[in-house]
Amino acid sequence: MSIRFKSIKMMRYYINFIFLVVMSTLVGCANQEGVDVYKERPIGHIYEIAMSYLEKEEYIEAATEFLEVERQYPYSEWAEKSIMMAAYSYFKMNDHNQTIIQCERYISLYPNSPNAAYASYLIGLSYYLLIPNIGRDQEFSMKSLEQFQILIKRYPNSEYVNDAKLKMDLTYDHLAGEEMEIGRYYLKKDLFIAAINRFKAVVTGYQTTIHIEEALARLVESYMALGIISEAQTAAAILGYNYPGSEWYKDSYNLLQSGGLSPKEDTNSWISKTWRSVNPI
Repeated sequence: MSIRFKSIKMMRYYINFIFLVVMSTLVGCANQEGVDVYKERPIGHIYEIAMSYLEKEEYIEAATEFLEVERQYPYSEWAEKSIMMAAYSYFKMNDHNQTIIQCERYISLYPNSPNAAYASYLIGLSYYLLIPNIGRDQEFSMKSLEQFQILIKRYPNSEYVNDAKLKMDLTYDHLAGEEMEIGRYYLKKDLFIAAINRFKAVVTGYQTTIHIEEALARLVESYMALGIISEAQTAAAILGYNYPGSEWYKDSYNLLQSGGLSPKEDTNSWISKTWRSVNPI
């Protein structure tokens, strides 16, 4: 059987008709074979299922359902809450990367929401929990500090500020510990200039950490080894003035005494200028 078309237009109509028939047949076959077809579900029903998963600590399922709320009802009040609940679900399962992604998305969509402070806190906390051991790259330490600083600046009255400040102090200690470990390594290798640069970083940037006493004492040791007496005396003087009962000061004092010297501050020293700029008399 042959079909002749009197015009190109009629030919196009015929092709479109055949296409629709074929597609309808394929869809019908798919339904018969049990292929899932998208169905819109009531918003309350999806959210209820998500909360049920969360209560059972099935966090990946909970996160999936919470995000489904947003997918099906993107402009509803439930969508806003569901993004935050999905982030919380990811946090509970220790998926910190996904927690950060969802919280950042939440803040970009709802920057003025009362929950934005919590989202900001969760980002900082997630980076904090990703901080590796001393001796490895400290990228997450810096990101954690940056995020907690944003939290404190944007939401100074937030209930999360105090914990953010505590985490920041611990992170500073961690970063200072990194510098100290490298400095000690250089000191053992008699690479005194390299060691001084590391201890200098602690004195300059981490004066409130638990490592400051040792950093000053190690500067005394390093400068004495190089014969730079004035700097050694200054480091010891500042150490003794601020931490007179410190075991590190006793060691530094004895080291100077062994060379017939005593602690003496040179106000032109970088150590003195750095210390006084942060701790004015």
